Amino acid sequence: MRRLEHIMGFPISVRIDDENAVTEDTDPAFAWLREVDARFSPFRQNSEVSRLGRGELAPHELSADLAEILDLCEEYRVATDGAFEVRLPGRGLDPCAVVKGWAVQRAADLLTAAGAARFCLNAGGDVVAADGPWRVGVRHPERADRLCTVLEITDGAVATSARYERGDHILDGRTGRPATALLSVTVVAPSLTEADATATAAFAMGAEGIEWAADREGCEVFAVDADRRVFRTPGLPVTAAPRS
Repeated sequence: MRRLEHIMGFPISVRIDDENAVTEDTDPAFAWLREVDARFSPFRQNSEVSRLGRGELAPHELSADLAEILDLCEEYRVATDGAFEVRLPGRGLDPCAVVKGWAVQRAADLLTAAGAARFCLNAGGDVVAADGPWRVGVRHPERADRLCTVLEITDGAVATSARYERGDHILDGRTGRPATALLSVTVVAPSLTEADATATAAFAMGAEGIEWAADREGCEVFAVDADRRVFRTPGLPVTAAPRS
């Protein structure tokens, strides 16, 4: 069973390898993602995030979900000595770097709760996989028609932060300037919450972010720096040579 929708500004697709699966099995997961978009998008004027950013909500008025998101943001800010920052001057509150992975991981949990056993959930190139093996390609940072490597994921998540889709959109919170020392960072982790936030945080940190991400428990890393040097951790689950 396959399903595709555009939510939060990117395509989200799911494939469930079960001949008895039906579209309705995925309804709770996709409903949750639409809810997240409405509640936590900084681009929606009436979202909880936008209201908080404008000072219209007191800390005690936050939902439990937003409080959890902000706690994660603070955890990564502290862990990166400020490189990961969701409250940059002149830009307002933007926790998207945490919201995406957190929300999609919960959607994957809803698929599991609905009875899906073997599935692959792809959110704009970031993936949660269950009961694999699943093959996940890592795009070349400068060639859209090529892969750098192919990963084999059984149960876990893969996330990539890069400059090739949105340009220099990731800022180093310590300087307020675009992070340009890396071309791409891919992180494999047990959950997409961890993989996505770690990849973004590492990219914001620059060259030092590769080792920082590699040292995080449960994380494997593939990265390409601005000098086109490739870095990979020994435990990276590579399954095949890249194909053009």
